[in-house]
This record gives sequence, structure tokens and C-alpha cells, in this order.
Amino acid sequence: MLETNRLLLRRWLPEDLPALTALNADPEVMRYVGDGRPRTPEESAAALAKYELDWESRGFGLFAIELRAPEPGPVGALVGWAGLAVPEFLPEIMPAVEIGWRLARPYWGFGIATEAAREILRFAFEYARLPRLVGICHLDNTPSAKVMAKLGMTEERRTTVPAHGKPVLVTELTRGHYLRNQT
Repeated sequence: MLETNRLLLRRWLPEDLPALTALNADPEVMRYVGDGRPRTPEESAAALAKYELDWESRGFGLFAIELRAPEPGPVGALVGWAGLAVPEFLPEIMPAVEIGWRLARPYWGFGIATEAAREILRFAFEYARLPRLVGICHLDNTPSAKVMAKLGMTEERRTTVPAHGKPVLVTELTRGHYLRNQT
């Protein structure tokens, strides 16, 4: 479990499935994710199960993001996720660990993605001691690209995802660069 002033980043619980299903069913949220289509309830249930398997097998994964402060929503609201995953969908950059996030629309524009991602960076580089992280986003996903820039990530390449041909930006940040900027 990780905490910031406004957020609790925690492991997933079975009772989180309805919020995850709603998040993944929103066409606007999913517009730049994978092939761009919303996910079915069954796909969300499978994703939730995979999140926990990733934690067990890798020692890192995706955190559920819960509000600790009453703004921009009720305390305890599950607003999305942020965390670490292995981007197997993009073989040309492997081996790699990706930092990512996904938020429900009512929570866009409040700095939640940046706040959560900064805590994930700390976890990745100081606790998990990963040597490098990548960020991957659709070329038209300007908000995610801005978050990556705020994190200090720099462009590594532009490419396409083989499974669906969508163009993506790949950014990176090394542990050394991160640590130099913490002093």
C-alpha cells in the first residue's frame, strides 16, 4: 500500500470489480487503450484476476487508486488504477516494465494521474529497484503524454502496436536519472 496526500494506492479486492467494470466499459476512457474498444464485464473480471497474479509472480503490479481526501469525490471512492506492468503487447521494446494509469472520467483534470504516478516511480526505483521504466501512449493521447513529461520521461521512440496497428509514443526514465533528480 502506498499513500499520497490525497490518494491511497492499494492492492485489488474482489469488491472492486464493479468500479473496474464501469471504468473499462466507458468508451471515452478506453478510446486510447489497446484497440480502443470498451471491455466486457467478463474481460474486466479476467483483468482483475490477472492484476493479482502479476503481483504474486512479479512482486509489482497495478494499484487500485482510492481517494483519501473529499475532493474531487467522496473519501474511499475507487477512481482508477496506476502501476507497473510488463508491456508484452510491444515486443520490440522488451524486456521492459511500463508505468501506466487509467482514471474514471469524473476524475480527469485534477492531477490524480500525476500524483499517483509520482508515487509509483518512487516505488519502482526506490523499493523495487527497477533500472528503467517506459511509458506508452497512443500518439493522440495528449493528456497521458503530458503526465509522462511531468514525470521526467523522455521520448525513446514512436512505433505501432503489432496487434492492432495503432501508433504509440514510447517514453523512458532510468533509475539513475530519477535518483539524480530527487536530490
